[in-house]
Amino acid sequence: MTATLPGTPAPAHARGSDPPGRRRRWLRWVLAAVAVLALVAAGLTAAAYRHLNANLKAAPLFAGTTGDAGVETPDAFGDSPINLLVIGSDGRGNPADCAIGGDCGSGGANADVEMVVHVSADRTNATVMSVPRDTVTSLPACRDPQTGASMAQHTGQINSTLAYGPGCTVAAVHQLTGIPIDHFVMADFAGVVAMSDAVGGVEVCVSDNVYDPYSHLKLTAGSHTLQGLAALEFLRSRHAFGDGSDLGRTYAQHLFLSAMIRNLKSAGTLANPAAVYSLADAATKAVTVDTGLASIPSLVGLAADLDKVATHRVTFTTMPNGPDPANAARVVPAPAAAALFAAIAADQPLTSDTAASSSASATPSPGTPAAVAKPSASSGSGRPASASASSASAASASAAASASAAAHAQTADATGTCAPVSRDRTVVLNGRAMSPMAAFAASPAVPVSAP
Repeated sequence: MTATLPGTPAPAHARGSDPPGRRRRWLRWVLAAVAVLALVAAGLTAAAYRHLNANLKAAPLFAGTTGDAGVETPDAFGDSPINLLVIGSDGRGNPADCAIGGDCGSGGANADVEMVVHVSADRTNATVMSVPRDTVTSLPACRDPQTGASMAQHTGQINSTLAYGPGCTVAAVHQLTGIPIDHFVMADFAGVVAMSDAVGGVEVCVSDNVYDPYSHLKLTAGSHTLQGLAALEFLRSRHAFGDGSDLGRTYAQHLFLSAMIRNLKSAGTLANPAAVYSLADAATKAVTVDTGLASIPSLVGLAADLDKVATHRVTFTTMPNGPDPANAARVVPAPAAAALFAAIAADQPLTSDTAASSSASATPSPGTPAAVAKPSASSGSGRPASASASSASAASASAAASASAAAHAQTADATGTCAPVSRDRTVVLNGRAMSPMAAFAASPAVPVSAP
């Protein structure tokens, strides 16, 4: 989500091509689903139902020319997991997105967010795995059923697949991970602003003073409640956090989403019918979903499943990765990624109740991921392990947990964690490379994004 200043090159070490737009998240989907569920529970009028239903835009789930998006395997109790792919587009398809994101004449769109949201078959835990947008992998042949645009099979950057429809991104993520994809949701810039306002803001913490002149995020050290454009600046900031790469941004966004989930699950957020309707209206306007989700009843059903998962059982993680040998500005899956993919596909929880409670009660230092326990052979829900659960399966899940811990895994109720501001020279201001902290000090006339 980086907005490059005119004439200012990105730092040489920053990963990725750094197009101006970026990041729509699980946030968008959870907002839409939980808000709609609350509306129905409160008694949805016929007019409101028709309005929200008309807001939704739909596209086919799968656009690969061969194969499919995979099929879930029910567990011994007859339930099936749910895997939702959240896609963030950098396209500027409407005037509101252009005004917020800039670069309106660039044309096309990239999938600058790919997030696999896995909800377990027993609905007691969830894993949210980010796939870095700069991942280079084998991409499937696709044909967009809506535009007719086609892509031959080749090796390339995974975010390029959105130019051939969200169903092509689904095909690419399924091919990369082996995880069945049941649904997708794609959202835009304007939706982030509207939904942040509708929930009254999201509280985040930054470890130090920070100014990213690319995304325009400027905050003092400590906690802030972000609304509207300030929330978008935080979610878009590529150079502010970690090592100034896309991976640092992903970690900061996990913190934002965790705070949003806690906000949504708090008693006050869903108790105000006017606020809930405003949120549902903003969310349904912001998203494009697959045809299987393109109705309010379908959203309500998924919302009911999502709402069953406690925050301490929602684990955020990032695909283990390393530099692409052919281009250090890109990444490729690390060997540990296969174990994480396998654990998600096998419906293995990454965090046990005991470890999650322990990590939630601790206050980690800035930039330190919450501890993630190695899963046992049980489902993590109190259900007995199936007879087919072997030591090999447990070892695979244990390896996945280790890979997840190495990729900044944290649970959604890991409060007290601050996004670690980069100490490297990740931004350029007035022709000089400097750290975001130095940029803050050098820009006294630039107003802060939030008090």
